[in-house]
Amino acid sequence: MSHDSRTAPRICPLCEATCGLTLTIEGTTVTGARGDHDDVFSQGFICPKGASFGGLDADPDRLRTPLVRTDGVLREATWSEAFDAVAAKIPALTREHGEQAVGVYLGNPNVHTMAGGLYPPLLLSALGTRNVFTASTLDQMPKHVSSGLLFGDAQAIPVPDLDRTAHLLLIGANPLESNGSLCTAPDFPGRLRALRRRGGTLTVVDPRRTRTARLADRHAAIRPGTDALLLAALTQVLVEEKLTDPGALGEHLEGLDELTEAIADFTPEAVAAACDLDAETIRAIARELAAAPAAAVYGRIGSCTVEHGTLASWLVDVLNILTGNLDRPGGALFPLSATARAPRAAAPGKGFALGRWTSRVSGHPEAKGELPVSALAEEIETPGEGRIRALIVVAGNPVLSAPTATASTGHSPTASTSWSAWIRTSTRPLVTPTSSCPRRLPRRAPTSTSRSTPSRCATRCATAAPPSPWRRAGWTRARSSPGWSSPSAACTARRRRPSTTGPSEPRWPRREPPRRSPAN
Repeated sequence: MSHDSRTAPRICPLCEATCGLTLTIEGTTVTGARGDHDDVFSQGFICPKGASFGGLDADPDRLRTPLVRTDGVLREATWSEAFDAVAAKIPALTREHGEQAVGVYLGNPNVHTMAGGLYPPLLLSALGTRNVFTASTLDQMPKHVSSGLLFGDAQAIPVPDLDRTAHLLLIGANPLESNGSLCTAPDFPGRLRALRRRGGTLTVVDPRRTRTARLADRHAAIRPGTDALLLAALTQVLVEEKLTDPGALGEHLEGLDELTEAIADFTPEAVAAACDLDAETIRAIARELAAAPAAAVYGRIGSCTVEHGTLASWLVDVLNILTGNLDRPGGALFPLSATARAPRAAAPGKGFALGRWTSRVSGHPEAKGELPVSALAEEIETPGEGRIRALIVVAGNPVLSAPTATASTGHSPTASTSWSAWIRTSTRPLVTPTSSCPRRLPRRAPTSTSRSTPSRCATRCATAAPPSPWRRAGWTRARSSPGWSSPSAACTARRRRPSTTGPSEPRWPRREPPRRSPAN
């Protein structure tokens, strides 16, 4: 290491896990990245993406100046030129064709940065357009919709209490390779192994024998797309065999009779052929879930990106509710942000509205103010009033990631602007931009986990100043007990190493398993 080398702490911005990194920097170049063992949340864990932080930061194909298309050719430009190009076209276009002539696409990295959380709402407000498309509509919107309809808040997504559960049922998830999603948990693989070491049970439902499935106590190789049938059958077994025990949740529940009637015909025998699972296997999964002292059901992308993804997402929470595992230690918890609003008196909320407007061509309903990105291409291509004629892309590349998006590359919008974020293998922004404005290099942007995701497995906030040569400010981390406790109980740590004594005995409340009816 040369005399001008130094290390700097960093919060990895490449996925929602927000692991702590220790960067080695020589001059202005990141020469190494390793897991930060002093990080109270990730405790030194690092994945291949985090380990490649230096290479990503220094990628020779990364944009470092805006590009403006002139006579069909992209050329480097100044920021003033780039913004002038936008200012010259978009206002004139909206004056002629209306606000809906501008579309916006918000990519996934927006939830990994402070700027992504703060400024897109201001942009959308200024534009006044309803043509907003997001990456969330590709992989997780069914969970938002089911949570909105069930809990009244589309952001109220329960996450499994991985560190204290005794039984984890994973559906359509492979966190040993993906590190999980909608459940912010650095070293998700290590947490699953810890579950096994403390005597817990891991059940995986997945058509493929993934790495996660190979770790499991039980792997149910379901037929793709039949998750909702399986979940309905599990619910039916709990009801039929009198294994339901919602506990303290009972006084807050409505619709149990309607639920019982709706799932009555979805017996294990009725769905076994469609799911390609034995009826007895389905019954065993349900019984094991009910008998566990603390259990959590967690469904992810495999259960969302199917025809009945919203129904499957709802049934995941139904199982957590019926077994008394919603909002309890060791079960499925509602995380609290470290920047949560002040407590307010209990009262009905605004509720969740769906389909307040629809897409112009196919009539797809909005959800959370967002339209499905699968409709973006037809909104660009189809003539008529309200046609998208300008597209602003923030931290995304829908030409590669959106269904049918390649259809729109033959006839690009009149103006297209892309603020490209973490450019990965392609290292190029949107294929057809008129102007393209790069974001800051990862090593020169501040990061904070307080906004990045509402789905943490522990209440925690971390901030890191840019590890650039001209800013060496310190950093702080705060963490509280897993999601159910109040942020006011959070303890702060400044470069403090976590205890080396390891986790204490699992703290799930012991209870007797529900009794089955003698007739069963």
